[in-house]
Amino acid sequence: MPGSLTRRDALQLLAGAAAGARLSRRAMGQTLRRPPNIVVFLTDDQRQDAMSVAGNRILKTPNMDRIAAEGVRFTESFVTNSLCGPSRASFLTGLYSHAHGVISNADPPAFGHQKGIEGHPTYPELLQKAGYRTAVVGKWHLRGTPQGFDHWVIFPWQGEYHDPEMIANGATIRLRGHSEDVTGDQALAFLRSLPKEERPFCLLVHFKAPHRSWEPPARFLETFADTVIPTPRTFEDRLAGRPEAVRRATMAIADMGDFEKRGVPRDLPVEERKRRNLQELVKNYYRVLLAVDENVGRILDELEKRGLTRDTVVVYSSDNGFFLGEHGLFDKRLMYEPSIRVPMLLRYPARVAPRVENAHMVLNVDLAPTLLELAGVAAPSGLHGRSFVPLLEGRPVHWRDDFLYEYYEYPAAHCVRKNRGVRDGRWKLIHFWQPPEEWELYDLRSDPDETRNLVSEPGHAETVRRLRRRLEELRRELGDAEPASLEPPPPCDLPA
Repeated sequence: MPGSLTRRDALQLLAGAAAGARLSRRAMGQTLRRPPNIVVFLTDDQRQDAMSVAGNRILKTPNMDRIAAEGVRFTESFVTNSLCGPSRASFLTGLYSHAHGVISNADPPAFGHQKGIEGHPTYPELLQKAGYRTAVVGKWHLRGTPQGFDHWVIFPWQGEYHDPEMIANGATIRLRGHSEDVTGDQALAFLRSLPKEERPFCLLVHFKAPHRSWEPPARFLETFADTVIPTPRTFEDRLAGRPEAVRRATMAIADMGDFEKRGVPRDLPVEERKRRNLQELVKNYYRVLLAVDENVGRILDELEKRGLTRDTVVVYSSDNGFFLGEHGLFDKRLMYEPSIRVPMLLRYPARVAPRVENAHMVLNVDLAPTLLELAGVAAPSGLHGRSFVPLLEGRPVHWRDDFLYEYYEYPAAHCVRKNRGVRDGRWKLIHFWQPPEEWELYDLRSDPDETRNLVSEPGHAETVRRLRRRLEELRRELGDAEPASLEPPPPCDLPA
């Protein structure tokens, strides 16, 4: 059984665990500029507009906003697979799911044993080999022991919001406190363990929030109690004209049973349960993000206190977006905008100008090559992502106009069938490729809420043909060789 420790006890126990072999100035190269430190904040299920700097009028996130104010906010940032494990592996490797092999969160029979990312170098591994001290704290959510880290304190799988069990460099312990505070404590313990004049470090701070089950710390339990959450414009969408694959996905917000303890019984009329679930979902989703924002601030303050702000790259992002009632849905997985758009903030005062909003299309697979370039470390050949350092520095560069999306986890929770698609600055084409094949086409310029599937309208036939060709081109470019048509998918009756 794991021991039960107070947060203070845990900090004393783990404060020195990050100590390892040092690299001298001579080994680093006295004539070379010292590479930057790196801190990467990653949340779980945080949609792009869930921060005040992105226009949210209810949720106030001064510390997320602080990163944006002191650096760059990418307004067009996307994931290539809107599912936690696959997206996290893409952040780490710079590869798409079909290449790194992590295509699901779980081990349903249809998948066999879920692969880890062994065999594909991650940016922390490459930085460690280049002399960086590396650490990850919080949510790992991938198979196997974290590789490439001198120090790691992670939740087993999803983790718990209150008094979480953690695995600290192989030892199982239980820490008292809220998961976001515990994660913040472990990040601070690592930073405070670093000697002065030390080699550069890379610290990954992976928060649990705002993943289901949205259990805030006591200090935020009643925040937003008197707030009425606005109803999304598409809240009453009946999904008419969409593929059967969409209509059969088990993601209806009316069917959520998460909030019975907060006064939303299952036997309410459907429309009332749907309305009240929305209020509870959004309020608790925002409450756990308040805890994230506080702990981001604690870590930023520690960097400032230690005189590390100027020479530290700080990144803030999330593994995927989330539906908060749009189309009457919750969760993610589908290729609609609330699901695939994520925050992407980067601060690096030594090289990057403050208060910049950049509208170039960046992806989760771009982060690994970007951080490696900033650190002066060669990226492996064959990565799918591109370094966006030129965008950070305002240099002219030919950039992508579109990207490939893919999703594989079926049959599994929420019963979303396998699909892929292409999105450019205006159009989105989605293909559910297992028989019966189904398609969607949306004009994001005239229909940003994605309410009208245009795929069968004669006036858009040429657009469909062009995007289908582009979808296949992207697949070839990225080495996705899975055939377009397979056997009909098995039935799915797994719980949401």
